[in-house]
Amino acid sequence: MLTGAAARAGAAARFAVAVVLLAGLSLAIGNGVASAQGIGQQVRTDDLATLRQIDVPGAWSQSRGSGVTVAVLDTGVGRSAPDLAGQVTVGPDYAAGANPPGYVPPHLHGTYIGSIIAGHGSGPVDGEGMIGVAPRAKILSVRVILDDQEPGFFVYNENASYDDAIANGIRYAVGHGAEVINMSLGGTNATRNLRVAVAYAISHNVVVVAAAGNDGKKGHAFTPYSYPASFTGVISVAAVGAGGKRASFSDQNSSVVVSAPGLSVVGAGPGGSYIVGDGTSPASAFVAGIAALIRSRYPHLAPVQVMQAIVTSTRRRPTGGYNPGVGFGEVDAAAALTAAGRLAAASAQPTGLAATDHFGRGPGGPIAVIHRDRGLIIALAAVAAAAAVGFAVFVVLLIAALRRRRKQPQRPASSPPADPPSDPPPPWPDQPPPWPRAPAEPVGP
Repeated sequence: MLTGAAARAGAAARFAVAVVLLAGLSLAIGNGVASAQGIGQQVRTDDLATLRQIDVPGAWSQSRGSGVTVAVLDTGVGRSAPDLAGQVTVGPDYAAGANPPGYVPPHLHGTYIGSIIAGHGSGPVDGEGMIGVAPRAKILSVRVILDDQEPGFFVYNENASYDDAIANGIRYAVGHGAEVINMSLGGTNATRNLRVAVAYAISHNVVVVAAAGNDGKKGHAFTPYSYPASFTGVISVAAVGAGGKRASFSDQNSSVVVSAPGLSVVGAGPGGSYIVGDGTSPASAFVAGIAALIRSRYPHLAPVQVMQAIVTSTRRRPTGGYNPGVGFGEVDAAAALTAAGRLAAASAQPTGLAATDHFGRGPGGPIAVIHRDRGLIIALAAVAAAAAVGFAVFVVLLIAALRRRRKQPQRPASSPPADPPSDPPPPWPDQPPPWPRAPAEPVGP
């Protein structure tokens, strides 16, 4: 993503792919005239200064990205850029139909990003213009978003039929030989299809790099997560200046893995133009280029190992080793290749035991074959069979005995003798006694 005017219509309702573009527009258009040649030389000078910040020239002695295809999922990489001549293969346009019929897209942002990754220069012996991080890599251009000045930009963002454009682009790139995917784009809505597509790419041995986002603020305020950068397994890249300090616009959250230059970065535009821009978009492109260098030199490393090489070799590491503004630090291309070499050497070490190894001490001898007494085995088997038969007979007899016992009538228990009768209770006061009354004594004389 590049800082500048951003159109975000429809972003709250669906996956916001509003790419923030171009702080500075093209500096010149090179058509072979003297002024254009001078600009091409100036571009090369500025370009090399940024590459030296992350020691890309030091990595070129080991790798220049030969044999690697980097898929650039963006607004389209223009094949008319002299600095990318012969390196770009154009895939499908998943944003087709958003613009009016007959409109020709400018491919500004995508060409800019592609040149940072794999520009090979222009002019005499390619000594001018843009030279990218991996100048011998190939670019697979897959158009999944629109430049923000295209007339169909708002149509694209408001139309649900484009919700899966980026996910479809990822799957196309995986199926057409991409070993690295760069996505200098993002939004705050983590759709399921996008998450599944990213996981699909990583599971198919593709390194995925994405811009962390340009919604950061000054200070230590955290910013919302941006996707696809915040998905697990993606190398999320923040932007820093020449001194390694986080750019104020760069997102700041725990998804950030590493950082790379993102201020006043020069790049090629279509038709021989050159662009200067700020943002996490060029920062992501630098890291994608480093991943291409590693993939070219050590093709058998898994995506997680490529990430490990990049992370463990950073320069300007923050206090404590990590912070959400710059991740694990600013990338170092030469050091990343060295770290990748160590990982590749460790991966090449055999694991387990050789076929000639054995357990226990001493040299291995011939296998001893023990011959058993066949008669003894038969006798023991007969005893075991007889014991089994005897046990079965015992069980049958036991069950029969239990059944007979259940069929016998049950006698009632004898009643205990009755208690002897007790003395009759005394009569109630209103009842006559059971014996004769004594005559009443006369009263008076």
